Amino acid sequence: MRRGARGRGSAPASGGGRHGGPAMEWKVIPLKIDVMGVRFDNVTMDEALAQAVALLPEKRGAIVVTPNSEIVYEAMADVGLRDLLNGADLVLPDGAGVVLGSKILKTPLKEKVAGVDFADRMLQHLAETGGSVYLLGGKPGIAELAARKMVEKHPGLTVCGMADGYFRDEAPVVAAIRAAQPDVLFVCLGAPKQEKFMACHQQELPVGLMAGLGGSLDSFAGTVKRAPRWMIRLNLEWFYRLIKEPWRFKRMLRLPKFLFAVVRRRMRGA
Repeated sequence: MRRGARGRGSAPASGGGRHGGPAMEWKVIPLKIDVMGVRFDNVTMDEALAQAVALLPEKRGAIVVTPNSEIVYEAMADVGLRDLLNGADLVLPDGAGVVLGSKILKTPLKEKVAGVDFADRMLQHLAETGGSVYLLGGKPGIAELAARKMVEKHPGLTVCGMADGYFRDEAPVVAAIRAAQPDVLFVCLGAPKQEKFMACHQQELPVGLMAGLGGSLDSFAGTVKRAPRWMIRLNLEWFYRLIKEPWRFKRMLRLPKFLFAVVRRRMRGA
């Protein structure tokens, strides 16, 4: 996979000038921020969308990943997963835990860029430009329901194909995507399956963009409700999901484990 952008950017800050007037001091802003080994793009939602849209014309299967703190915690011990994440063209912080971790490490990310919200913004762009999307993942029937809801919300959007995530042989799935020729492919298989699928078939899929989006199709279909907006604003979406899906408790224990590991690293100065 082609690795995402490296390096640093800069932004001006006011200061005293040579002639008594205000001058500009340049504050260096990292374009990539390392959070426990995963190198996130330091972008806002608008900047993430702009970068993604810029990748579309290349038709080389550019990859977007959306790790949350649970996935980062797994990647801390799984070098293969970490390499897949870091090899993506765009690595978006999908979760308040990742952003909090970056602040604890004194390398703050600009904001949370939730995968489902990024996907919705991308759908709006496709609808406005006559683009198409292919939906891959979810239980049987979920992609079809999600497609109907997407088109209702974004008139002009073309959903050119869909397939559920319950397949063993990937070859027919890849062939169907190639035949559909979508501008964007939503891969909703869960981590690390979706990251492996995108990396394995990147060269075979001449799409503009592939985005690994976990369980986002359930949200689009309406079978899994998102938290109220006030809880999302307060970064309590994880708590809402725990209330609605108590079986996720064991998985969500990775969040405090992740934050504990972040605090230990900060204390050690590593």
